Amino acid sequence: MSVRPNLPAATAGLVPGNGSAWHPADLRALAAAVHALEHTNFATRLTTSVGRRLGSLDGLLPPALSSAVNRAAEKAIAGALAAALRSLGTRERPRRHSRFAHKAAVTMTGAAGGFFGLASLPLELPISTIVILRAIAGIARSEGEDLSDPETAIACLQVFALGAHVEDGEFIGSGYFAVRGLLAKAVSEASRFALERGVADQAAPVLLKLVSLIGARFGIVVSQKLAVQAVPVLGAAGGAAINYAFAAHFQSIASGHFTIRRLERIYGAAIVRAEYERLRPAAHAAA
Repeated sequence: MSVRPNLPAATAGLVPGNGSAWHPADLRALAAAVHALEHTNFATRLTTSVGRRLGSLDGLLPPALSSAVNRAAEKAIAGALAAALRSLGTRERPRRHSRFAHKAAVTMTGAAGGFFGLASLPLELPISTIVILRAIAGIARSEGEDLSDPETAIACLQVFALGAHVEDGEFIGSGYFAVRGLLAKAVSEASRFALERGVADQAAPVLLKLVSLIGARFGIVVSQKLAVQAVPVLGAAGGAAINYAFAAHFQSIASGHFTIRRLERIYGAAIVRAEYERLRPAAHAAA
């Protein structure tokens, strides 16, 4: 169960610091998005879910296993991209999304992962990733996105990259807009390619580049997840709790991401980013 964050007092006014009039509800939504995107930490969610049995996430995985995890993460993202692009051609109206239903499905795969251990990763991760992608798509739709638009499908996939908070300098920046900037060119090229060609060539360089960029960041979260699942005392119950946190983490990120995109359609990208940056220090202080 998620806890609503304490929002900064700065959201109470009608006019933010950049001088543009905002609706109070939109300011509150933006503040919640800032909190989710800048302070939603998967390691913290794991600690909360698994409790004192967890210990520390320092020294997550040996290098050889980390490499295998990164390959598995990239394959899972490739499968998610293929699923997202295939769904563009369907005329079936998407069902109303249920965050609980998707969390429950991912939790079940986590129980299997906790029981069978690391050997289950190649099977469990792609299933979990696609289930979470469906939840992300539901959140996107609830924020006014058109799921028949390839750009929306790519935006859903971006969530898996946005969920990794990097503090060690391995990537350039770990803030929300920093990651969007890092992915911007690849996202634009992949969206244009998908619009023109659909699923005709999923091995196209532009799509492979996007998968590689997102998979690298997604692998960080998968490594944290796997390191905890490997703790012998956790078992199936622990694996279920870990996957529940895994699903909740990306749903929270998706909610923030698509809130930002909705507000950008209303106020413009520059105004939203300026207000985001104005609220960001207060959100850091509250965290």
